[in-house]
Amino acid sequence: MADEQTLSVDATLNTLRAIGEATRLRLIALLAESELTVKDATEILRQSQPRISRHLKLLAEAGLILRFPEGGWVYYRLADGPAGDIARDLVARISAEDPILIGDQERFKAIRKAKAEEAAAYFASKALTWDQERSLHAADTDVEKAMLEALGDKPFQTFLDLGTGTGRLLELLSDHYVSALGIDASHDMLAVARANLSRAGLSKAQVRYGDIYALNVPPRSFDVVAIHQVLHFLDDPARALAEAARALRPGGRLLIIDFAPHELEFLRESHAHRRLGFGHEQMERWLETLDLDLEQVTDLTPQENDDTKLTVTLWLAQDRRVVTDLPVADPTREVA
Repeated sequence: MADEQTLSVDATLNTLRAIGEATRLRLIALLAESELTVKDATEILRQSQPRISRHLKLLAEAGLILRFPEGGWVYYRLADGPAGDIARDLVARISAEDPILIGDQERFKAIRKAKAEEAAAYFASKALTWDQERSLHAADTDVEKAMLEALGDKPFQTFLDLGTGTGRLLELLSDHYVSALGIDASHDMLAVARANLSRAGLSKAQVRYGDIYALNVPPRSFDVVAIHQVLHFLDDPARALAEAARALRPGGRLLIIDFAPHELEFLRESHAHRRLGFGHEQMERWLETLDLDLEQVTDLTPQENDDTKLTVTLWLAQDRRVVTDLPVADPTREVA
């Protein structure tokens, strides 16, 4: 029986032939950093959509990349397994000073920055009414009830809320934690959250400006981390999940709340959504790569028979590392 972690001679040659072309190697180098759409790739490589699509098709046929249709878009990312490992190893051996790849990375960063600014502007315009604009999905009361049931009655020491928004989760879970930190990339949202926490008298919770892709918190410092209705705004959800997992203490729990897959394309333009929901298999695959065990999945379907209403899914995962008596860092301390 063949080893699933190795390739035959023919398969290896097929993999090398697929990579052995300038545009496809550039695509592989980009995909080693993040998922991409065809639109992203055409802007970065400055080539036509048909040409980019053809190269992506060849890479997919060779088993080097995977494609994930999502509404009217398709996301591509490097495959796992030996073919993907070959691609990653080749990229790691390319000079970081190569002018072509430097140019690609600069354009990639510019696209990311533009999208981040677009999302920030959206959140700034919605900050004061954010909690009233959740009418697209199952009732907030039902979602919050499911969250409380998933976490249970047992208290925990530290709580981290990523993309805290108006700070609602910091209020909702205030009876469960000893100290909490909310992080958000919108100053407008943080202003609202601070006002809400002050009004609620929650001195044991604080909020801070931060980047979900590069958390300024010590690793292994939180018992519970929540990501509530945030991932669908991100170009690279897997990267954000990796940062969340890094912040978990051994045995800690990660609670993710987001939309199930849907087809409401208008949300991309009118609500700055980047992803049209997440399936169970996709989420479980991401969590598995982070050494997190998926403990519970709950789907909350809208009670009304309305095609514009979205299903909300809760995923509860646990860090599989063994809890030790080793000291841990102060979770509210910023790290460089």
